[in-house]
Amino acid sequence: MTATISPSPTLEDRLSSSSSSPSSSSLRLSLAPAGSAPAVLDGGWWPRSRDLGAELPTLTAVLDPLWGRITRVTVNPTHWPVVPRRVPVAGHVVNVGWFLAEQDPHELLLLSYHAGRWNLLVVPPLTDPVSAAWLMAASSDPLGTSTASRLMEEAARLRTVSETDRAVEAVWESEGGQRKGG
Repeated sequence: MTATISPSPTLEDRLSSSSSSPSSSSLRLSLAPAGSAPAVLDGGWWPRSRDLGAELPTLTAVLDPLWGRITRVTVNPTHWPVVPRRVPVAGHVVNVGWFLAEQDPHELLLLSYHAGRWNLLVVPPLTDPVSAAWLMAASSDPLGTSTASRLMEEAARLRTVSETDRAVEAVWESEGGQRKGG
């Protein structure tokens, strides 16, 4: 599967998603191409909230036909306020577990009885669209060697560099500088 990202949500989308369950058309998921060499991550998922009970059914409904029935999911509870033990999903139940020290806090591990396991970067729900797009692309790179936490650190570094560049440009322009071509 190629990397895909749905349109960026508006502020209204973000506010309404906290009170309603997401639809499959709003799933923000990026996967490494099928048949590619194993990488550290198999892709990225940008949920609209930190509510696993509301978010997992949409994710697993899309992944079940691709990867086989997802039967178990594990997370690090650091960024999930509630970790339900079981989540009903399209006629079956997905068992949910958590590991504090053993699992990257920015990663979701999915298991299927028949097909194996996959690791997805979890992009925080309120991430700006530019950073999210970079994270989704980086996490689905079939040659990727970075962990989920390392990608999050790199995205933060890139965001800081970009903000610094904009601040320097703003000062330059306020002191009489001009943009090229302007």
